Amino acid sequence: MAISKLQPPLSDTQYKIKMGEGAAQITRKIENQRLYLVMKRFMDILGALIGLIILAPVFLIIPILIKWDDPGGKVFFKQIRVGKNGRAFYIYKFRSMVSNAEELLKKLMDKNETTGAMFKIKKDPRVTRIGRFIRKTSIDELPQLINVLKGDMSLVGPRPPLPREVEEYTHYDMQRLLVKPGVTGLWQVSGRSHVGFKKMVALDIHYILKRSLLLDIKILMKTFVVLLKGAY
Repeated sequence: MAISKLQPPLSDTQYKIKMGEGAAQITRKIENQRLYLVMKRFMDILGALIGLIILAPVFLIIPILIKWDDPGGKVFFKQIRVGKNGRAFYIYKFRSMVSNAEELLKKLMDKNETTGAMFKIKKDPRVTRIGRFIRKTSIDELPQLINVLKGDMSLVGPRPPLPREVEEYTHYDMQRLLVKPGVTGLWQVSGRSHVGFKKMVALDIHYILKRSLLLDIKILMKTFVVLLKGAY
């Protein structure tokens, strides 16, 4: 196993990641990107603040629709994810599934339609009516702007995996944990529903090696195009 969990609480919980010699190139790349990282953080804070202000009406309307569709559950859904260098954090989303979705997951594992350490099925029975809409439009991801402000995530980067997914990672897969995860990324704008796990990891590593403010801006612009098309 390539991962081991250290002691909680969550704010101090970290998953010890181990990588092979192939990670040396990425590590050197990251060490030489200090100016980029400072500018990226500034863009994250500014972008998240602007997004929260512009999307304030959405943050008022969606909770009403979620409660109307499924009164028994909470409006927001939080889940432990693994971030940069294995640090655990809570990711925030608008709830798009029934309140007992995690319990039902075990019964659906044999119907997984993607490869590797991910779970995805197109017609997931756990998704609510409003959930299908906010997932198709990615509105369910908007609360992650709060994660960006907190510094857990960036606007652009690899998607943060679940602990159970990371437990199945190879040393090669672990390389995607060397940088801060993102709300959107190269995988999302490359047809995420049709890209398998191995291809996703390859896209993430390609991004890490080539990332720049220009590339981040291009990915954000492509994300807006994908959202306007309603692609999932």
